[in-house]
Amino acid sequence: MKDFVHVKAPGNWINDPNGFIYYKGKYHLFFQHFPHAPEWGTMHWGHTVSEDLVHWEYQGIALFPTKEYDQNGVFSGTALEEDGKLKIYYSAVKYLKPNPEDIHRVLDDAIQTSQAMIVSEDGFHFNNWDKKKVLPTVHDEEVGEPKMRDPKVWKDGDSYYMMMGSSYHDAGRVLFYTSKDGENWTYANQCRSESYGWTIECPDLFSQNDQWIFIGCPMRLTPGEKKYPDQAVWALAEFDPKTCELKLPDTHSYVDYGLDLYAPQTTLDAEGRRVMISWMRMPMAVTDSTDRPAWNGMMSSARVVEEKEGHLYFHMHPQVDAYLSAETTAEEAAESGRVFRIRTDLSEGETLNIGGYVISRSEGKIVGDRSAVLEGCDEVRTVDATPVIEGAAQLDILVNDHLIEIFVNDGQYVLSHVVYGKSKKIFGKYEKVLVGK
Repeated sequence: MKDFVHVKAPGNWINDPNGFIYYKGKYHLFFQHFPHAPEWGTMHWGHTVSEDLVHWEYQGIALFPTKEYDQNGVFSGTALEEDGKLKIYYSAVKYLKPNPEDIHRVLDDAIQTSQAMIVSEDGFHFNNWDKKKVLPTVHDEEVGEPKMRDPKVWKDGDSYYMMMGSSYHDAGRVLFYTSKDGENWTYANQCRSESYGWTIECPDLFSQNDQWIFIGCPMRLTPGEKKYPDQAVWALAEFDPKTCELKLPDTHSYVDYGLDLYAPQTTLDAEGRRVMISWMRMPMAVTDSTDRPAWNGMMSSARVVEEKEGHLYFHMHPQVDAYLSAETTAEEAAESGRVFRIRTDLSEGETLNIGGYVISRSEGKIVGDRSAVLEGCDEVRTVDATPVIEGAAQLDILVNDHLIEIFVNDGQYVLSHVVYGKSKKIFGKYEKVLVGK
């Protein structure tokens, strides 16, 4: 199976990107995958590979439960290259009270989570029976026995660092561990804040222009009647590698203002740019509607992350840009399944209608309205907007039959919306309505 620009599983369920890395001349992207139904279940790691972040080829399932400690799921984590080998770190889950009516669910949130690793010689072959190791982590009284998850591992000099998402009395927090060998870990520090939801998932930390940048997913950040309460955010941070002291501001910004995007993961591309891919959440696809696929979830396009003057830009990746620069009509895109691209400006009061998906500029904001192309999904918000934009708003829009990504002013803001509809309905017609027309 091959994908172009947007990664999907060959069928059934997909969520968080995992182990995203440029390794031996190829981009490897793993992802949370339940291969038996288009709904969340016991997690495996699917695996896809690309040479250009555009053409992706599915490799099958890389990791799956084999041990007592990961019997109920191989959950999210990261990859690290060392001595030509690919080291993968992940959260291993065991249910202490499995649901007797559904072994893929747990009762009373009785979950035991461990951190584990597996090493591959070539990035394609994984011995799930003999090469897994559970990692001992040291807790003290202040840390307690937290529900740690989603290890982010990197190496700096002779030291390994592991950052994990966690919670503390209903406040989001991250925990830091260090190691000299990548296998035996010692608690180093923690950061917690009530401004980052109830629990922080999928934490990421990197430096650009002598500025530390934190990306994470606070849970219950936007509670309310409409999905989703858990959101991906970024913030400029202070971090001391010697002590692992992290300071986060009380304010943060969304990674994507469509609020469907979650669990972003970054790595360095072949040219050393910080590149990000994220999960695009979809309402449950198990319905009788022929407009919905027999799969659930997909990945965003690859985006370059760049800090400029205290703001984080998410640019369309140059290779995605080059691939989509060829002229393709809406009808040709609908017929071939390719992504259709629209480049235009949008002034106050103007709208752009893409097969029922309406983009407008109102009170300085770029607004995306999917009310007409998300029928039967009343639990999900249908209208979202960027912050106020001063001056011009240049839009670069990628249209897939199930996803629309709007890059505003070269990634100053991005607004991405999952849509449901037959591809000809989405692609077939679009029109720009001028002010007062």
